Order: sequence, then structure tokens, then C-alpha cells
Amino acid sequence: MPRRRNSYFSYLDQEALSRISGEPLLSKFSMEGSVSGHHRSPHKGASVEFAEYREYTPGEDPKRMDWKVFGRSDRYYLKEFEAETNLRCHLAIDCSASMSFGEPVNKLEYAKKLTATLAYIYLGQGDAVGLHTLQKRNQKIIPTKRNPAQVQEILQVLGPLKAKGKTNLVQSLHEIAESSRTRAFVVVISDFFEELGSIKHAITHLRDRKHDVVLFQLLDKQEIEFTFDRPTRFVDLEGEGSIITEPTLIKEEYLKRLEEHSMAINEHCLECEASFNRVSTTQSISETLNSFSSHRRGISS
Repeated sequence: MPRRRNSYFSYLDQEALSRISGEPLLSKFSMEGSVSGHHRSPHKGASVEFAEYREYTPGEDPKRMDWKVFGRSDRYYLKEFEAETNLRCHLAIDCSASMSFGEPVNKLEYAKKLTATLAYIYLGQGDAVGLHTLQKRNQKIIPTKRNPAQVQEILQVLGPLKAKGKTNLVQSLHEIAESSRTRAFVVVISDFFEELGSIKHAITHLRDRKHDVVLFQLLDKQEIEFTFDRPTRFVDLEGEGSIITEPTLIKEEYLKRLEEHSMAINEHCLECEASFNRVSTTQSISETLNSFSSHRRGISS
């Protein structure tokens, strides 16, 4: 049993962890955490980040008085600063059968490494992290916690996960939106092979609840380039049958529809201020997270 536990630590990408250090990965929106942290809070508090001036009310601490403003205006004003807090990070990983596609590493195995590494990073900077496995049966939810032992608990759930059954993506995202009572950071890792309107509705629901939403769309090289070159049987991994066809006859239309689907999700994310990242599983986890962290820091600066 101990050997099996230790093997799951391989899902933590050491190259990514060594490259992504120093500056924290920040939310682009104010968060409502329980302790002091790195992220902006909607409340005022102690910080180096100046927010605004507020007129002094008798009885308040005069140490925060700005005497230069008093000298210019002959009125008493206090300096207000943005409070900083931690966040609650919900990591949602799609475990439907379509995630079993890909080689040499299938999409689910890639998603496990991405999920585990993100969990380690956010726990390391003092944030609370939880996990949601998006599947029709035996769905697992680990509530958000700040305890460093949370990494081990998440790894024990991720390790044995198998990709099977139909997707439960959209319903699960609606449940996360409703169950998270305070602003949270929601990361969704999936191939997003789901009806476009339903995906858009779920993203909108999460944003309406003030959550910071990040999507990682994982695609295998064969899905992106459609490299098939002879008559092939294409099987729906989620049970909707199969067809035999000549790939050259459908390649152009397939690639067009895939691009339109991804672009439509990306455009909707831009409209409602969510983040969309399309990722090929040929990329290293380090490359994926380096791009993600650079974008996050660019937003937050």
C-alpha cells in the first residue's frame, strides 16, 4: 500500500514546480478568503496597495490620516488600502470516456498531472484547494482546505481515476456555481466535447456568482491535426455508436468545426471575463503552466 501512495507523487510535475516560483499566481478578481493572503479582497484593510481616500469620522484611528491632504484642503481624510486575502480554488477534472483518448499519454493522464501540480502550487501559496471529479457515477468532491496534507488527499483521488461513461461537465459546473457561497477560483480541465450552448450557460452561471473561471481545453495531437490517412472506424467513446469513413473526405469539415467550437468558447470567455486556454497534450506541463502563470501575472500587474 505505501508503494502505491508514493507512486502518485509522480503526478506532481517537478519541472513546472521549479520554474513557477517566486511571484504568486493571482486571481484577476477580488476574492473573499478567511485569512490574509496574496489576492485582492473586496474589503478594505492593511496593505501596501493604496485604494482611495475616505473622509475621517470622529473616533477612527488618526494614524491613517493623510496630513498632506489636510494641509492642502484643511479637511481630514484617511487613506484606504486594499485588503489581501487567500482564495478557495476548486479544481474540476473531466473524467468522461472521451478523456481516455490520446497517445502516448491520454487526456485524462495529462489532466491529472495538470490538476495535481496546480493544487500543489496554490496550497503552497496559502490558498484553500478542493477537487471535483466530473463523472456521471461515483463523482468525488474534496472540500477546499488550506492544510498541506490536502495534496496527499487529492493525489489519492486522482491516482486511480479512470475515464469512462458520459460527461457530467455542465451539470457539475452549475452545482459548483451554486454550492460555492463566496467568490472562488474555479479551474475546469476538460476537452469540452459538449453542446456549445450548455457550456456557455455554465460559464455564465459561474461568472454571475462572481467566481474567477479558468478553462483548460485538452486536445490530443490527432484531434488537432486529424492525422488519419486511410479508411478508419471512428468510435464515440461515450456510447453514441461508430462510423467507418475515408478521413480525407471529412478532414476539412472536421477541423473547421473543431476550430469554430474552440473559438466560440474562447469568445464567450472573453465576453464574460473568464479565461480560456487550449492545450495540446504534446506540450509539457511546464510549458502549459508557464504560459498560464505569465498570463495571470500580466492580468494582475
